[in-house]
Amino acid sequence: MTREDAVSLIRAGVGTTGSTWADLGAGRGVFAHALSELLGPAGAVIAVDRDARALGRIATPPASGAAIRTYHADFIRPLELPDLDGILLANSLHFVLRQERVLKRLVSYLKPQGQVLVVEYDNEHRSPWNPYPSPFKRFRQLAGTVGLRDVQELNRRPLLFGGREQHVAGCPQTLGR
Repeated sequence: MTREDAVSLIRAGVGTTGSTWADLGAGRGVFAHALSELLGPAGAVIAVDRDARALGRIATPPASGAAIRTYHADFIRPLELPDLDGILLANSLHFVLRQERVLKRLVSYLKPQGQVLVVEYDNEHRSPWNPYPSPFKRFRQLAGTVGLRDVQELNRRPLLFGGREQHVAGCPQTLGR
């Protein structure tokens, strides 16, 4: 996926410029760079991944984008993060066995009107690349159990290698914490 594809995929779910977001499971940073572009130079992106080598490959964003700070950690464990305006889980939630427990902790990092944006495969079948599927219908149920509301499907795109589509789910507000 290119940065342009990622920008197009998540644009509808990213709030205002100048906000602070975490990209959890950032890998080499395609979505971190997309966030950087959408948040602008007054924003900030924290790219979190357990693979230090992948984080080391995240290039410096252009001056017109938000600063990207890398954080070497596994997001399924407690993190030391500032209060966030948004959290992006792009193709990472399907690697989490205890999704409800992890998502509940992640929501606690958000400011009261914080947003959660999830990019996932809309596939219910397990595979080595999608061990704990989170298709839109399942994510909507999961989100409700952890205090997220107004879950909306914001975008959808066909997969390049066949099979089901990817969906983008947005949760524009959290319930009171």
